[in-house]
Amino acid sequence: MGASSDVPALRRGLAVLRLLASRAGPVSAATVARELGLPRSTTYHLLAELIEAGFATHLPEERRYGLGLAAFELGSAFLRHDPLERLARPLLRRLVDRTGYTAHLGVLHGRETLYLVREQPTQPQTLVSEVGVRLPAHLPASGRAMLAHLPAAQVRALLPSAASFVNRTGRGPTNLPALRRLLLAERRRGWAVEDGYVTLGFASVAAPVFDHGGRPIAAISVTFRHLCEPDQHDHGQQECGQQWPELADEVRHAADELTSRIGGHSG
Repeated sequence: MGASSDVPALRRGLAVLRLLASRAGPVSAATVARELGLPRSTTYHLLAELIEAGFATHLPEERRYGLGLAAFELGSAFLRHDPLERLARPLLRRLVDRTGYTAHLGVLHGRETLYLVREQPTQPQTLVSEVGVRLPAHLPASGRAMLAHLPAAQVRALLPSAASFVNRTGRGPTNLPALRRLLLAERRRGWAVEDGYVTLGFASVAAPVFDHGGRPIAAISVTFRHLCEPDQHDHGQQECGQQWPELADEVRHAADELTSRIGGHSG
């Protein structure tokens, strides 16, 4: 009886912890109570328990609450165990087996895409996207699959001027309005595609992976050989008329499964 009655309290405590983690800075108890629909007395009790356990901290001069050291330690332990990579690797392996193409797991690191995992077919091709490589996020499909689900203000902060838009091959968006048009189309479609933006002669298709808050935490992509002839009317995305929707379905399936495995949901 006691154990089952503790479950709602645990859920409310976790909700408070998630709220604190989602904010850029400390928040007041009144804000916590209002946003979670909790009585003020319950809110103060939950905050006191979290403080006692080290997961929250009280800033008395500001009358606000923020994350505690134990929350940081838990996040650090999460990173040490590499759960995202461990959960993604078998999904990437199956994706390679189904498509015959190289598969990647990438994350955003500032304005760059950082590749964490790569699985290759039996006869791999030489690609620039090695594990640990960073590429400008607006060029690879994996980067734009994540950028497409960020707030417009955040995208603008990452790429504030034309000087932010690195160009590798003469293809791809070269300014913020062009990027926004691509991101809008890719968000509506559910996947991103690039053809020769990173390396001429190679294309990629990617889909986003979401965390529990519906934020894009990673992207799964496949890269394959494809020669896209130059087009004097190139507008950055449709120059070859290739979208590869059947391949995108495979990639989206893998990304959706990884989203489910980490307890996430699409925004």
